[in-house]
Amino acid sequence: MGVERIRVDKKVLQSNDQIAEANRRRLARLGLTAVNLIASPGAGKTSLLVATLQALRGRLRCCVVEGDLATSQDADRIAALEVPVWQINTGGACHLSARQVAEAFDRLPLAGNDLVLIENVGNLVCPTSFDLGEHAKVALLSMPEGDDKPSKYPGTFAKAAAVVVTKADLADHVDFDLDRVERDIHRLNPRCRILVTSAKSGEGIASWCDFLGEQVMANRTAADRDLP
Repeated sequence: MGVERIRVDKKVLQSNDQIAEANRRRLARLGLTAVNLIASPGAGKTSLLVATLQALRGRLRCCVVEGDLATSQDADRIAALEVPVWQINTGGACHLSARQVAEAFDRLPLAGNDLVLIENVGNLVCPTSFDLGEHAKVALLSMPEGDDKPSKYPGTFAKAAAVVVTKADLADHVDFDLDRVERDIHRLNPRCRILVTSAKSGEGIASWCDFLGEQVMANRTAADRDLP
């Protein structure tokens, strides 16, 4: 009699993908677009979120899922803007799962919103492998991190609909070759949008918000087309 061997990681991902698809159907019914922000620790995800939510006020209605190992510090910053937010503490896990996001959706007022922004746990490896039901993955890369990250972490940048370069206000103080970053990203992902931003100075935030608006409109058009 043969013995069937099932890799545990494959089984985990299959279960995650099933829940992710349920998340996606739920968002479709509500006409809601989800964007998954992936970056290393300290890349400026929360600062970008704060600047984004301020810039989108009156334009798009947003809610936020915050992922972190511990504390509610990031969620507290979002809540101070009077934006609905739910904090997920993974307790050590290096990524959010579709199940955790589904539970967050249960606790957020999704109906009536246009966009849910998911701040994943700070990590450029694990979050890329786990579909959350989002419509787009966006990778963040801060200038102080260096310009070698796309070549060192190709999986994340290959799957990103856009890459947001953050902390551009530090460009004169760090060694960061933007041309190299653009070449490396487009070699992996020719259609990827690259947006240079600074949450501190406001540089590029309008273009980033335009990108999010395009995602919302494209998703609505697709949803309308798929209606019976």
